[in-house]
Amino acid sequence: MNIDSLLVQRQNGKGRDRRVWGIPLEGIWLPFFLATNAEGKTAISAESLGAPLRLAKNADGSVKFSKTGRPIFRIAPEISNQVRVIRENFTAQLEAYANSVIGQKPEEYKAEVAKAQKAGRPIIEADAKALEEAIEAMKKAELEKAVAEATKAEKPKAEKKAEAKEPAMAGAKA
Repeated sequence: MNIDSLLVQRQNGKGRDRRVWGIPLEGIWLPFFLATNAEGKTAISAESLGAPLRLAKNADGSVKFSKTGRPIFRIAPEISNQVRVIRENFTAQLEAYANSVIGQKPEEYKAEVAKAQKAGRPIIEADAKALEEAIEAMKKAELEKAVAEATKAEKPKAEKKAEAKEPAMAGAKA
């Protein structure tokens, strides 16, 4: 695999294609697997490639629905398994590449790490401060809400006590 080719941004049409590992199923995975089948590198069944989406089923065999009432679809197991293998191999290649560069250029790599940490520190600190302020504001708002509710609950009790005292005072004046 040529690592440089992974770093070049390409224009892909965005549509409503189902994604597997963040990659469009119909636009990328199916043509890729059809090509690998044609070359004899994979042997994914025609059924899986022809019907890559399958209705999800419950244990009793009934169709599974989401909370919104839509039917749930799953990727055909053969395709899903092959994508998993590719993902694991891709991850291993990225790790191997990074380790290779670390081994070949340790000082340059350390310099990149230090530069990234230094550049990221103000962002991390600003985010931490903003988060702390947001949490304090939420606590204050919750406390104010609780005090308002408690005051609201106390008001009827005070009015009932006042009403209970009024008749007693009326009798005392007479």
